[in-house]
Amino acid sequence: MLGPVILAASRSDKMRRFVSAAPGTKQVVARFIAGETVDDVVPIVRELSERGLEVTLDVVGEDITTVEQSHAARNAYLELIGRLKELGLGERAEMSVKLSMFGQSLDGGHELALANVRPVVEAAAEIGTTVTLDAEDHTTLDSMFAIHEELRKDFPQTGCVIQAYLFRTEDDARRLAANGSRVRIVKGAYKEPASVAIQEKPEIDKAYVRITKILMEGSGYPMIGSHDPRLISVGQELARRAGRKPDEYEFQMLYGIRTEEQNRLAAEGHRMRVYTAYGTDWYGYFMRRLAEKPANLLFFVRSILTKG
Repeated sequence: MLGPVILAASRSDKMRRFVSAAPGTKQVVARFIAGETVDDVVPIVRELSERGLEVTLDVVGEDITTVEQSHAARNAYLELIGRLKELGLGERAEMSVKLSMFGQSLDGGHELALANVRPVVEAAAEIGTTVTLDAEDHTTLDSMFAIHEELRKDFPQTGCVIQAYLFRTEDDARRLAANGSRVRIVKGAYKEPASVAIQEKPEIDKAYVRITKILMEGSGYPMIGSHDPRLISVGQELARRAGRKPDEYEFQMLYGIRTEEQNRLAAEGHRMRVYTAYGTDWYGYFMRRLAEKPANLLFFVRSILTKG
């Protein structure tokens, strides 16, 4: 079980330094990270849009330690939104934000994160798009859901993410489905204890299906975040049974993973959104991508050995 080991390493400064210095890291990171700056990512947004794909953009970074860093994260998203406005790409690209970047774990972090994320949500609405609040580890979720509820009072299109492996998620899904929220369902990519999360992959998959059914039968907008062909097929069937039209739900996949499947779903008339991360603080995001799939780790190791 390499996944939990890699997730633990994602919090290690020593491992961060080692991975960053490894000869093959840059090649592998480029597979999952669209670049380091807004100038890097804007052409990718345009190219994906021309292929009939939609985008959600994540300025990577987390575990900040100062208020100044939280303001810098806010400003990075405001800069991104400004560029999307200039290029007329607002309707094709939404934003995904981690509230930890906006100061959630600092003293007074709940209020700080809300104050930082609100202008981002406002600016996104002004260019015809929206923001989704990413889920992080289970200790942050009550704050995230409270901020989500507060933002939806003025911006009901604000989305949030739920994680199938957490025991609490079916109840969260029922509440969100009933109040008409935009909800992305993912399996979960943080190292969580057995007291709060399912540990066995087959059971996580079963929970994912149950939760997807709840969302499809509700009044909200489900976003199926998965690369698993079985779960994608199940999502399509549950949407059909619920009588949903193609524009009443969507699929989401990560930039650089299963590109042909992304194109296929879009060509068939499904809404297909590509989760596209960029920025310099890529380490935590990158390590979670390695933990999710052994093939990603093997690809990384081969690159190190080849370049070493």
